Amino acid sequence: MSQQGGGPTRQDDDWWGQLYDETADDTGPTPAPDSLDDRYASAKRTTVPGGAEDQGTPQGGSPPLPAQRTDDEASEQRPPYPAQRAAEPPGGGEPTVPPSPGAPVPPTPPPVPDARRTPPVGPTIPPVRDAPVPPTAPPAPDPRRATPTAPTEPPAPGRTPVPPSAQDIHADGTPVSPAAPGPQPDRPPAVPDPRAGRPPAVPPMPGWPAPAAEPPPAPGTPRGPVVTGVAHFTPAAPPTPDYVGSRPPTYAPEPTALPAADPEELGELVSDTVLEGARYGACTLRAVSLRGDSARYRGEARRDALLVARFGAGEQALVLVAMATGARAAPGAHRAAAEACRWIGQAVGRSHERLVEDLRAGRRGDLKSGLNRLTDRTLGKLRAASGEPTASLRCLLLPADPDCRTRVFFGAGEGGLFRLRDGEWQDIEPAVPGEGASSGALPAETPDGDRLTMDLGIPVPPSPYEPAEPPQMPFRFRAAIARPGDVLMMCTSGLADPLRGEAALRAFLGRRWSRAAAPGLAGFLADARTRVKGYADDRTAAAVWEA
Repeated sequence: MSQQGGGPTRQDDDWWGQLYDETADDTGPTPAPDSLDDRYASAKRTTVPGGAEDQGTPQGGSPPLPAQRTDDEASEQRPPYPAQRAAEPPGGGEPTVPPSPGAPVPPTPPPVPDARRTPPVGPTIPPVRDAPVPPTAPPAPDPRRATPTAPTEPPAPGRTPVPPSAQDIHADGTPVSPAAPGPQPDRPPAVPDPRAGRPPAVPPMPGWPAPAAEPPPAPGTPRGPVVTGVAHFTPAAPPTPDYVGSRPPTYAPEPTALPAADPEELGELVSDTVLEGARYGACTLRAVSLRGDSARYRGEARRDALLVARFGAGEQALVLVAMATGARAAPGAHRAAAEACRWIGQAVGRSHERLVEDLRAGRRGDLKSGLNRLTDRTLGKLRAASGEPTASLRCLLLPADPDCRTRVFFGAGEGGLFRLRDGEWQDIEPAVPGEGASSGALPAETPDGDRLTMDLGIPVPPSPYEPAEPPQMPFRFRAAIARPGDVLMMCTSGLADPLRGEAALRAFLGRRWSRAAAPGLAGFLADARTRVKGYADDRTAAAVWEA
Protein backbone atom coordinates (compact mmCIF):
# COMPACT_ATOMS: atom_id res chain seq x y z
CA MET A 1 0.00 0.00 0.00
CA SER A 2 3.01 2.32 0.36
CA GLN A 3 4.02 4.33 -2.70
CA GLN A 4 7.73 4.36 -1.69
CA GLY A 5 9.93 2.10 -3.71
CA GLY A 6 8.98 0.80 -7.13
CA GLY A 7 5.88 1.54 -9.06
CA PRO A 8 2.73 -0.51 -8.77
CA THR A 9 2.91 -3.96 -10.26
CA ARG A 10 -0.81 -4.60 -10.37
CA GLN A 11 -3.86 -2.52 -10.85
CA ASP A 12 -5.32 -3.27 -7.40
CA ASP A 13 -2.07 -2.38 -5.57
CA ASP A 14 -2.89 1.30 -5.87
CA TRP A 15 -6.61 1.01 -5.04
CA TRP A 16 -6.29 3.06 -1.87
CA GLY A 17 -4.86 6.08 -3.67
CA GLN A 18 -7.36 5.75 -6.50
CA LEU A 19 -10.20 5.64 -3.99
CA TYR A 20 -9.16 8.59 -1.78
CA ASP A 21 -6.96 10.66 -4.17
CA GLU A 22 -8.31 14.16 -4.51
CA THR A 23 -7.07 14.45 -8.11
CA ALA A 24 -8.99 11.39 -9.26
CA ASP A 25 -12.10 12.10 -11.28
CA ASP A 26 -15.49 11.26 -9.83
CA THR A 27 -16.96 8.10 -11.19
CA GLY A 28 -20.35 9.76 -11.54
CA PRO A 29 -23.73 8.52 -10.54
CA THR A 30 -24.33 4.82 -10.35
CA PRO A 31 -27.59 2.94 -10.50
CA ALA A 32 -27.01 1.70 -6.94
CA PRO A 33 -27.39 4.09 -3.99
CA ASP A 34 -24.01 5.55 -3.08
CA SER A 35 -24.32 6.33 0.65
CA LEU A 36 -22.01 6.16 3.64
CA ASP A 37 -23.48 2.79 4.60
CA ASP A 38 -22.79 1.41 1.11
CA ARG A 39 -19.18 2.56 1.21
CA TYR A 40 -18.73 1.10 4.67
CA ALA A 41 -20.09 -2.23 3.47
CA SER A 42 -17.79 -2.17 0.45
CA ALA A 43 -14.74 -1.44 2.58
CA LYS A 44 -15.73 -4.17 5.00
CA ARG A 45 -15.96 -6.74 2.22
CA THR A 46 -12.50 -5.68 1.05
CA THR A 47 -10.71 -5.76 4.39
CA VAL A 48 -12.39 -8.70 6.13
CA PRO A 49 -10.88 -12.08 5.22
CA GLY A 50 -13.27 -14.20 3.25
CA GLY A 51 -14.96 -11.31 1.52
CA ALA A 52 -18.69 -11.30 1.25
CA GLU A 53 -19.06 -14.76 2.77
CA ASP A 54 -18.17 -13.36 6.20
CA GLN A 55 -21.15 -11.01 6.10
CA GLY A 56 -23.47 -13.60 7.55
CA THR A 57 -24.86 -13.77 11.01
CA PRO A 58 -22.18 -13.05 13.66
CA GLN A 59 -21.80 -15.39 16.56
CA GLY A 60 -24.45 -14.59 19.14
CA GLY A 61 -25.99 -11.86 16.94
CA SER A 62 -29.03 -11.43 14.76
CA PRO A 63 -29.34 -12.42 11.03
CA PRO A 64 -28.49 -9.82 8.39
CA LEU A 65 -31.15 -7.30 7.62
CA PRO A 66 -32.62 -6.92 4.14
CA ALA A 67 -32.40 -3.55 2.50
CA GLN A 68 -35.66 -1.65 2.43
CA ARG A 69 -36.75 -0.15 -0.84
CA THR A 70 -37.68 3.45 -1.30
CA ASP A 71 -40.41 4.86 -3.51
CA ASP A 72 -37.94 5.49 -6.39
CA GLU A 73 -36.79 1.87 -6.24
CA ALA A 74 -40.24 0.33 -6.02
CA SER A 75 -40.16 -0.63 -9.68
CA GLU A 76 -36.73 -2.23 -9.39
CA GLN A 77 -36.71 -5.81 -8.09
CA ARG A 78 -33.37 -6.46 -6.33
CA PRO A 79 -32.40 -9.89 -5.16
CA PRO A 80 -32.07 -10.05 -1.37
CA TYR A 81 -28.91 -10.88 0.45
CA PRO A 82 -29.04 -14.73 0.09
CA ALA A 83 -29.27 -14.49 -3.71
CA GLN A 84 -26.39 -12.06 -3.81
CA ARG A 85 -24.27 -14.31 -1.65
CA ALA A 86 -24.96 -17.25 -3.94
CA ALA A 87 -23.82 -15.21 -7.00
CA GLU A 88 -20.43 -14.36 -5.50
CA PRO A 89 -17.54 -16.72 -6.14
CA PRO A 90 -16.36 -18.82 -3.26
CA GLY A 91 -13.47 -17.45 -1.34
CA GLY A 92 -14.60 -13.86 -1.38
CA GLY A 93 -13.25 -12.76 -4.79
CA GLU A 94 -11.25 -9.71 -5.73
CA PRO A 95 -12.46 -6.27 -4.61
CA THR A 96 -13.98 -4.11 -7.28
CA VAL A 97 -11.72 -1.12 -8.11
CA PRO A 98 -12.56 1.49 -10.73
CA PRO A 99 -10.16 1.07 -13.70
CA SER A 100 -7.77 3.67 -14.94
CA PRO A 101 -8.97 6.28 -17.45
CA GLY A 102 -9.82 4.73 -20.76
CA ALA A 103 -10.53 1.26 -19.39
CA PRO A 104 -14.06 -0.16 -19.53
CA VAL A 105 -16.09 0.35 -16.34
CA PRO A 106 -17.06 -2.95 -14.73
CA PRO A 107 -20.63 -3.42 -13.58
CA THR A 108 -21.44 -2.19 -10.07
CA PRO A 109 -22.23 -5.00 -7.62
CA PRO A 110 -25.66 -4.99 -5.98
CA PRO A 111 -25.93 -3.21 -2.61
CA VAL A 112 -25.28 -5.09 0.56
CA PRO A 113 -28.15 -5.16 3.04
CA ASP A 114 -27.72 -3.02 6.14
CA ALA A 115 -27.30 -5.12 9.26
CA ARG A 116 -28.77 -2.33 11.42
CA ARG A 117 -32.23 -2.57 9.93
CA THR A 118 -35.05 -4.62 11.43
CA PRO A 119 -34.53 -8.37 10.79
CA PRO A 120 -37.29 -10.30 9.08
CA VAL A 121 -39.57 -12.39 11.23
CA GLY A 122 -39.22 -15.61 9.21
CA PRO A 123 -36.79 -17.04 6.66
CA THR A 124 -36.34 -14.87 3.58
CA ILE A 125 -37.09 -16.59 0.27
CA PRO A 126 -35.92 -14.88 -2.91
CA PRO A 127 -38.91 -14.09 -5.11
CA VAL A 128 -39.00 -15.30 -8.69
CA ARG A 129 -39.65 -12.70 -11.35
CA ASP A 130 -42.67 -13.04 -13.53
CA ALA A 131 -43.91 -15.92 -11.39
CA PRO A 132 -47.63 -16.19 -10.78
CA VAL A 133 -48.64 -15.23 -7.24
CA PRO A 134 -50.71 -18.01 -5.67
CA PRO A 135 -54.04 -16.86 -4.31
CA THR A 136 -54.07 -16.34 -0.58
CA ALA A 137 -56.82 -18.16 1.22
CA PRO A 138 -58.78 -15.83 3.48
CA PRO A 139 -58.38 -16.59 7.20
CA ALA A 140 -61.23 -18.15 9.09
CA PRO A 141 -63.56 -15.50 10.40
CA ASP A 142 -63.44 -14.85 14.13
CA PRO A 143 -66.91 -15.43 15.58
CA ARG A 144 -66.20 -12.84 18.30
CA ARG A 145 -65.46 -10.16 15.71
CA ALA A 146 -67.93 -11.10 13.00
CA THR A 147 -70.65 -8.53 12.61
CA PRO A 148 -73.84 -9.71 10.98
CA THR A 149 -74.58 -7.74 7.87
CA ALA A 150 -77.82 -7.59 6.03
CA PRO A 151 -77.82 -9.13 2.50
CA THR A 152 -77.42 -6.58 -0.23
CA GLU A 153 -80.25 -6.16 -2.69
CA PRO A 154 -79.67 -5.65 -6.43
CA PRO A 155 -79.95 -2.02 -7.49
CA ALA A 156 -83.20 -0.92 -9.01
CA PRO A 157 -83.29 -0.44 -12.76
CA GLY A 158 -81.96 2.94 -13.81
CA ARG A 159 -80.04 3.52 -10.59
CA THR A 160 -76.30 3.52 -10.17
CA PRO A 161 -74.99 1.12 -7.51
CA VAL A 162 -73.52 2.86 -4.53
CA PRO A 163 -69.87 2.02 -3.87
CA PRO A 164 -69.13 0.38 -0.54
CA SER A 165 -68.25 2.67 2.32
CA ALA A 166 -64.95 2.79 4.11
CA GLN A 167 -66.28 0.48 6.79
CA ASP A 168 -67.01 -2.21 4.10
CA ILE A 169 -63.45 -2.23 2.70
CA HIS A 170 -60.61 -4.31 4.17
CA ALA A 171 -57.19 -2.95 4.90
CA ASP A 172 -55.85 -4.54 1.68
CA GLY A 173 -58.48 -2.77 -0.43
CA THR A 174 -60.81 -5.73 -1.10
CA PRO A 175 -64.50 -5.15 -0.47
CA VAL A 176 -66.32 -7.04 2.23
CA SER A 177 -68.59 -9.74 0.91
CA PRO A 178 -72.02 -9.72 2.58
CA ALA A 179 -72.26 -13.52 2.42
CA ALA A 180 -68.86 -14.30 3.94
CA PRO A 181 -66.83 -11.71 5.79
CA GLY A 182 -63.41 -11.10 4.30
CA PRO A 183 -60.08 -11.29 6.03
CA GLN A 184 -59.83 -9.17 9.12
CA PRO A 185 -56.64 -7.20 9.79
CA ASP A 186 -54.52 -8.29 12.69
CA ARG A 187 -55.64 -6.57 15.85
CA PRO A 188 -54.19 -6.60 19.34
CA PRO A 189 -55.99 -8.83 21.86
CA ALA A 190 -59.03 -7.26 23.42
CA VAL A 191 -58.30 -5.61 26.76
CA PRO A 192 -61.08 -5.99 29.35
CA ASP A 193 -62.77 -2.80 30.38
CA PRO A 194 -61.41 -1.86 33.85
CA ARG A 195 -64.72 -0.23 34.67
CA ALA A 196 -66.55 -3.50 34.22
CA GLY A 197 -64.71 -4.99 37.22
CA ARG A 198 -64.83 -8.52 35.79
CA PRO A 199 -61.61 -10.40 34.94
CA PRO A 200 -61.34 -12.00 31.49
CA ALA A 201 -62.63 -15.52 31.13
CA VAL A 202 -59.97 -18.12 31.95
CA PRO A 203 -60.45 -21.80 31.11
CA PRO A 204 -60.55 -24.00 34.22
CA MET A 205 -57.60 -26.14 35.16
CA PRO A 206 -57.75 -29.85 34.24
CA GLY A 207 -59.70 -31.71 36.89
CA TRP A 208 -61.15 -28.55 38.43
CA PRO A 209 -64.90 -27.91 38.39
CA ALA A 210 -65.99 -25.33 35.90
CA PRO A 211 -67.08 -22.01 37.45
CA ALA A 212 -70.77 -21.33 37.60
CA ALA A 213 -72.07 -19.10 34.86
CA GLU A 214 -72.88 -15.62 36.02
CA PRO A 215 -76.31 -14.39 34.94
CA PRO A 216 -76.21 -11.32 32.73
CA PRO A 217 -77.10 -8.04 34.43
CA ALA A 218 -80.57 -6.65 33.99
CA PRO A 219 -80.98 -3.92 31.36
CA GLY A 220 -80.25 -0.52 32.79
CA THR A 221 -78.20 -1.84 35.70
CA PRO A 222 -75.03 0.25 36.18
CA ARG A 223 -71.85 -1.71 35.73
CA GLY A 224 -69.68 -1.58 38.80
CA PRO A 225 -66.88 -3.59 40.40
CA VAL A 226 -67.90 -7.07 41.47
CA VAL A 227 -66.40 -8.05 44.84
CA THR A 228 -66.24 -11.74 45.59
CA GLY A 229 -65.13 -13.66 48.65
CA VAL A 230 -66.36 -11.12 51.20
CA ALA A 231 -67.39 -12.76 54.45
CA HIS A 232 -70.77 -11.95 55.86
CA PHE A 233 -70.64 -9.97 59.08
CA THR A 234 -73.13 -8.95 61.71
CA PRO A 235 -73.65 -5.22 62.02
CA ALA A 236 -72.29 -3.73 65.21
CA ALA A 237 -74.62 -2.83 68.04
CA PRO A 238 -75.90 0.74 67.97
CA PRO A 239 -73.77 3.16 69.98
CA THR A 240 -74.83 4.23 73.44
CA PRO A 241 -77.03 7.33 73.23
CA ASP A 242 -75.76 10.50 74.81
CA TYR A 243 -79.02 11.10 76.65
CA VAL A 244 -82.52 9.71 77.08
CA GLY A 245 -85.75 11.60 77.34
CA SER A 246 -87.63 14.08 75.20
CA ARG A 247 -85.09 16.92 75.35
CA PRO A 248 -81.30 17.13 75.48
CA PRO A 249 -79.60 18.25 78.71
CA THR A 250 -78.55 21.84 79.21
CA TYR A 251 -74.83 21.28 79.67
CA ALA A 252 -72.25 19.83 77.30
CA PRO A 253 -71.50 16.11 77.61
CA GLU A 254 -67.73 16.55 77.96
CA PRO A 255 -65.67 18.34 80.64
CA THR A 256 -65.19 22.07 80.10
CA ALA A 257 -63.29 23.68 83.00
CA LEU A 258 -60.86 22.29 85.56
CA PRO A 259 -61.17 23.04 89.30
CA ALA A 260 -58.78 25.50 90.86
CA ALA A 261 -55.60 23.96 92.29
CA ASP A 262 -53.50 24.92 95.32
CA PRO A 263 -49.76 24.51 94.68
CA GLU A 264 -49.25 23.44 98.33
CA GLU A 265 -52.03 20.81 98.24
CA LEU A 266 -51.77 19.15 94.84
CA GLY A 267 -52.30 15.75 96.43
CA GLU A 268 -55.91 16.66 97.16
CA LEU A 269 -56.87 17.11 93.52
CA VAL A 270 -59.78 14.94 92.46
CA SER A 271 -59.87 13.46 88.97
CA ASP A 272 -62.92 13.84 86.76
CA THR A 273 -63.66 10.10 86.46
CA VAL A 274 -62.69 7.00 88.43
CA LEU A 275 -63.29 3.52 86.98
CA GLU A 276 -62.77 0.20 88.73
CA GLY A 277 -63.63 -3.46 88.21
CA ALA A 278 -62.98 -6.90 89.70
CA ARG A 279 -64.20 -10.50 89.73
CA TYR A 280 -64.31 -12.63 92.85
CA GLY A 281 -66.25 -15.76 93.63
CA ALA A 282 -69.55 -15.79 91.75
CA CYS A 283 -69.82 -12.05 91.17
CA THR A 284 -68.35 -9.53 88.73
CA LEU A 285 -67.96 -5.96 89.96
CA ARG A 286 -68.06 -2.72 87.94
CA ALA A 287 -67.74 0.66 89.69
CA VAL A 288 -67.52 4.23 88.40
CA SER A 289 -67.57 7.76 89.81
CA LEU A 290 -67.77 10.74 87.44
CA ARG A 291 -68.23 14.46 87.76
CA GLY A 292 -71.64 15.92 86.98
CA ASP A 293 -72.39 18.19 84.04
CA SER A 294 -72.92 21.25 86.22
CA ALA A 295 -69.59 20.77 88.05
CA ARG A 296 -67.82 20.29 84.74
CA TYR A 297 -69.27 23.50 83.40
CA ARG A 298 -68.43 25.58 86.49
CA GLY A 299 -65.01 24.06 87.08
CA GLU A 300 -65.91 22.56 90.46
CA ALA A 301 -64.32 19.46 91.96
CA ARG A 302 -66.19 16.17 92.05
CA ARG A 303 -67.96 15.86 95.43
CA ASP A 304 -68.39 12.09 95.16
CA ALA A 305 -65.67 9.74 96.37
CA LEU A 306 -65.22 6.03 95.53
CA LEU A 307 -63.16 3.36 97.28
CA VAL A 308 -62.83 -0.29 96.17
CA ALA A 309 -60.59 -2.42 98.40
CA ARG A 310 -59.92 -6.11 99.06
CA PHE A 311 -58.93 -7.38 102.50
CA GLY A 312 -57.54 -10.88 102.94
CA ALA A 313 -56.77 -13.54 100.35
CA GLY A 314 -58.39 -16.57 98.80
CA GLU A 315 -61.85 -17.53 99.96
CA GLN A 316 -61.29 -15.57 103.19
CA ALA A 317 -61.07 -12.29 101.27
CA LEU A 318 -63.65 -9.54 101.64
CA VAL A 319 -64.31 -6.83 99.02
CA LEU A 320 -65.50 -3.42 100.23
CA VAL A 321 -67.13 -0.84 97.95
CA ALA A 322 -67.57 2.53 99.69
CA MET A 323 -68.96 5.73 98.17
CA ALA A 324 -69.60 9.07 99.81
CA THR A 325 -71.08 12.40 98.72
CA GLY A 326 -70.01 15.68 100.29
CA ALA A 327 -72.60 18.25 101.24
CA ARG A 328 -73.27 20.78 98.50
CA ALA A 329 -72.89 23.93 100.59
CA ALA A 330 -70.10 22.65 102.86
CA PRO A 331 -66.58 23.95 102.14
CA GLY A 332 -64.19 21.19 101.13
CA ALA A 333 -67.01 18.74 100.40
CA HIS A 334 -64.75 16.56 98.23
CA ARG A 335 -62.26 16.22 101.10
CA ALA A 336 -65.00 15.19 103.53
CA ALA A 337 -66.24 12.51 101.13
CA ALA A 338 -62.74 11.14 100.64
CA GLU A 339 -62.12 11.05 104.40
CA ALA A 340 -65.39 9.21 105.01
CA CYS A 341 -64.40 6.48 102.53
CA ARG A 342 -60.93 6.20 103.98
CA TRP A 343 -62.08 5.94 107.59
CA ILE A 344 -64.75 3.33 106.91
CA GLY A 345 -62.22 1.38 104.87
CA GLN A 346 -59.77 1.31 107.75
CA ALA A 347 -62.46 0.14 110.16
CA VAL A 348 -63.68 -2.67 107.90
CA GLY A 349 -60.15 -3.75 107.09
CA ARG A 350 -59.29 -4.23 110.77
CA SER A 351 -62.42 -6.37 111.34
CA HIS A 352 -62.65 -8.20 107.99
CA GLU A 353 -62.04 -11.68 109.48
CA ARG A 354 -64.93 -11.33 111.92
CA LEU A 355 -67.15 -9.92 109.20
CA VAL A 356 -66.40 -12.85 106.85
CA GLU A 357 -67.38 -15.34 109.59
CA ASP A 358 -70.67 -13.52 110.21
CA LEU A 359 -71.43 -13.45 106.47
CA ARG A 360 -70.87 -17.20 106.08
CA ALA A 361 -72.92 -18.00 109.15
CA GLY A 362 -75.71 -15.60 108.18
CA ARG A 363 -75.68 -13.72 111.50
CA ARG A 364 -77.53 -10.63 110.35
CA GLY A 365 -78.08 -9.23 113.86
CA ASP A 366 -74.38 -9.24 114.63
CA LEU A 367 -73.60 -7.73 111.25
CA LYS A 368 -76.14 -4.92 111.66
CA SER A 369 -74.99 -3.92 115.14
CA GLY A 370 -71.32 -4.10 114.30
CA LEU A 371 -71.61 -2.14 111.04
CA ASN A 372 -73.82 0.45 112.72
CA ARG A 373 -71.06 1.18 115.24
CA LEU A 374 -68.47 1.51 112.43
CA THR A 375 -70.71 3.92 110.50
CA ASP A 376 -71.52 6.09 113.51
CA ARG A 377 -67.85 6.30 114.44
CA THR A 378 -66.90 7.41 110.91
CA LEU A 379 -69.64 10.02 110.53
CA GLY A 380 -69.07 11.17 114.12
CA LYS A 381 -65.57 12.24 113.23
CA LEU A 382 -66.92 14.37 110.40
CA ARG A 383 -69.57 15.96 112.62
CA ALA A 384 -66.99 16.72 115.28
CA ALA A 385 -64.84 18.55 112.76
CA SER A 386 -67.58 20.69 111.18
CA GLY A 387 -70.47 20.58 113.69
CA GLU A 388 -72.90 19.07 111.17
CA PRO A 389 -73.06 16.08 108.83
CA THR A 390 -70.99 16.92 105.80
CA ALA A 391 -71.22 13.65 103.82
CA SER A 392 -73.47 10.67 103.21
CA LEU A 393 -71.93 7.20 103.19
CA ARG A 394 -73.01 3.98 101.48
CA CYS A 395 -71.10 0.68 101.52
CA LEU A 396 -71.37 -2.84 100.07
CA LEU A 397 -69.66 -5.99 101.36
CA LEU A 398 -68.94 -8.85 98.90
CA PRO A 399 -67.36 -12.11 100.17
CA ALA A 400 -64.90 -13.82 97.82
CA ASP A 401 -66.18 -17.28 98.80
CA PRO A 402 -68.18 -18.60 95.77
CA ASP A 403 -70.44 -20.63 98.08
CA CYS A 404 -71.50 -17.53 100.03
CA ARG A 405 -74.03 -15.41 98.14
CA THR A 406 -74.89 -13.03 100.96
CA ARG A 407 -74.56 -9.36 99.92
CA VAL A 408 -74.66 -6.76 102.70
CA PHE A 409 -75.49 -3.09 102.23
CA PHE A 410 -75.13 -0.49 104.99
CA GLY A 411 -74.71 3.24 105.32
CA ALA A 412 -76.39 6.55 106.04
CA GLY A 413 -77.62 9.34 103.86
CA GLU A 414 -79.26 9.74 100.48
CA GLY A 415 -78.77 7.39 97.56
CA GLY A 416 -80.30 4.26 96.12
CA LEU A 417 -80.11 0.49 96.15
CA PHE A 418 -81.66 -1.34 93.17
CA ARG A 419 -81.86 -4.89 91.91
CA LEU A 420 -82.37 -5.91 88.29
CA ARG A 421 -84.13 -9.27 88.11
CA ASP A 422 -85.77 -10.74 84.99
CA GLY A 423 -85.36 -7.45 83.17
CA GLU A 424 -87.24 -5.39 85.78
CA TRP A 425 -85.81 -2.91 88.25
CA GLN A 426 -86.65 -3.28 91.94
CA ASP A 427 -86.07 -0.45 94.41
CA ILE A 428 -84.82 -2.25 97.52
CA GLU A 429 -83.61 0.80 99.42
CA PRO A 430 -84.15 -0.14 103.09
CA ALA A 431 -86.75 1.93 104.88
CA VAL A 432 -85.89 3.38 108.26
CA PRO A 433 -88.50 2.64 110.95
CA GLY A 434 -89.98 5.77 112.51
CA GLU A 435 -88.26 8.12 110.06
CA GLY A 436 -91.54 9.92 109.30
CA ALA A 437 -92.69 10.09 112.95
CA SER A 438 -89.42 11.58 114.17
CA SER A 439 -89.83 14.56 111.90
CA GLY A 440 -93.47 15.16 112.94
CA ALA A 441 -94.83 14.81 109.40
CA LEU A 442 -98.28 13.32 108.84
CA PRO A 443 -99.10 10.84 106.11
CA ALA A 444 -100.41 12.38 102.93
CA GLU A 445 -103.45 10.09 102.72
CA THR A 446 -105.28 7.38 104.64
CA PRO A 447 -105.10 3.68 103.76
CA ASP A 448 -108.48 4.12 102.05
CA GLY A 449 -107.05 6.78 99.73
CA ASP A 450 -108.51 9.90 101.41
CA ARG A 451 -106.10 12.83 101.40
CA LEU A 452 -105.48 14.64 104.69
CA THR A 453 -105.35 18.45 104.86
CA MET A 454 -104.76 18.95 108.61
CA ASP A 455 -101.09 19.98 108.14
CA LEU A 456 -101.13 23.75 107.61
CA GLY A 457 -97.35 23.90 107.09
CA ILE A 458 -96.69 26.18 110.13
CA PRO A 459 -93.09 25.70 111.35
CA VAL A 460 -92.63 24.91 115.04
CA PRO A 461 -89.77 26.79 116.74
CA PRO A 462 -87.25 24.71 118.69
CA SER A 463 -87.68 24.47 122.45
CA PRO A 464 -85.33 26.74 124.37
CA TYR A 465 -85.02 24.10 127.09
CA GLU A 466 -83.55 21.43 124.82
CA PRO A 467 -79.90 21.65 123.73
CA ALA A 468 -79.39 22.02 119.99
CA GLU A 469 -77.85 18.87 118.55
CA PRO A 470 -76.84 18.31 114.98
CA PRO A 471 -79.34 16.12 113.15
CA GLN A 472 -78.24 12.58 112.60
CA MET A 473 -78.83 10.57 109.45
CA PRO A 474 -80.52 7.26 110.12
CA PHE A 475 -78.56 4.08 109.64
CA ARG A 476 -79.61 1.81 106.78
CA PHE A 477 -78.88 -1.92 106.58
CA ARG A 478 -79.94 -4.73 104.25
CA ALA A 479 -78.63 -8.27 103.77
CA ALA A 480 -79.90 -10.13 100.69
CA ILE A 481 -79.27 -13.51 99.09
CA ALA A 482 -78.27 -13.13 95.43
CA ARG A 483 -79.66 -15.35 92.69
CA PRO A 484 -77.86 -16.27 89.47
CA GLY A 485 -78.60 -13.64 86.84
CA ASP A 486 -79.33 -10.82 89.31
CA VAL A 487 -77.70 -7.41 89.06
CA LEU A 488 -77.35 -5.48 92.31
CA MET A 489 -76.60 -1.76 92.00
CA MET A 490 -75.71 0.72 94.71
CA CYS A 491 -75.48 4.38 93.73
CA THR A 492 -75.51 7.92 95.06
CA SER A 493 -78.42 10.30 94.56
CA GLY A 494 -76.88 11.60 91.33
CA LEU A 495 -77.97 8.35 89.59
CA ALA A 496 -80.72 7.20 91.96
CA ASP A 497 -82.90 10.27 91.35
CA PRO A 498 -82.99 10.02 87.52
CA LEU A 499 -83.41 6.26 87.73
CA ARG A 500 -86.52 6.75 89.87
CA GLY A 501 -87.87 9.70 87.91
CA GLU A 502 -87.17 8.78 84.25
CA ALA A 503 -88.73 5.60 82.84
CA ALA A 504 -86.62 5.84 79.67
CA LEU A 505 -83.41 5.53 81.71
CA ARG A 506 -84.74 2.49 83.58
CA ALA A 507 -85.71 0.81 80.32
CA PHE A 508 -82.39 1.58 78.69
CA LEU A 509 -80.20 0.31 81.54
CA GLY A 510 -82.48 -2.69 81.94
CA ARG A 511 -81.87 -3.72 78.33
CA ARG A 512 -78.14 -3.09 78.52
CA TRP A 513 -77.49 -4.88 81.81
CA SER A 514 -79.87 -7.84 81.46
CA ARG A 515 -77.32 -9.79 79.46
CA ALA A 516 -75.65 -12.86 80.90
CA ALA A 517 -72.15 -11.37 80.84
CA ALA A 518 -71.17 -8.16 82.55
CA PRO A 519 -70.10 -5.28 80.28
CA GLY A 520 -66.52 -4.15 80.10
CA LEU A 521 -65.23 -1.12 81.89
CA ALA A 522 -65.67 1.12 78.86
CA GLY A 523 -69.19 -0.16 78.21
CA PHE A 524 -70.19 0.27 81.85
CA LEU A 525 -68.86 3.82 81.85
CA ALA A 526 -70.80 4.66 78.69
CA ASP A 527 -74.02 3.27 80.17
CA ALA A 528 -73.62 4.97 83.54
CA ARG A 529 -73.01 8.39 82.00
CA THR A 530 -76.25 8.36 79.97
CA ARG A 531 -77.70 11.76 80.78
CA VAL A 532 -81.22 12.96 81.52
CA LYS A 533 -82.33 16.56 81.36
CA GLY A 534 -82.72 18.09 84.83
CA TYR A 535 -80.20 15.78 86.53
CA ALA A 536 -76.66 17.18 86.45
CA ASP A 537 -75.12 16.05 89.78
CA ASP A 538 -72.15 13.76 90.27
CA ARG A 539 -72.78 10.08 89.62
CA THR A 540 -71.25 7.17 91.48
CA ALA A 541 -72.48 3.62 91.00
CA ALA A 542 -71.33 0.05 91.71
CA ALA A 543 -73.06 -2.90 90.01
CA VAL A 544 -72.56 -6.61 90.74
CA TRP A 545 -73.40 -9.31 88.17
CA GLU A 546 -74.15 -12.71 89.66
CA ALA A 547 -72.87 -15.71 87.68
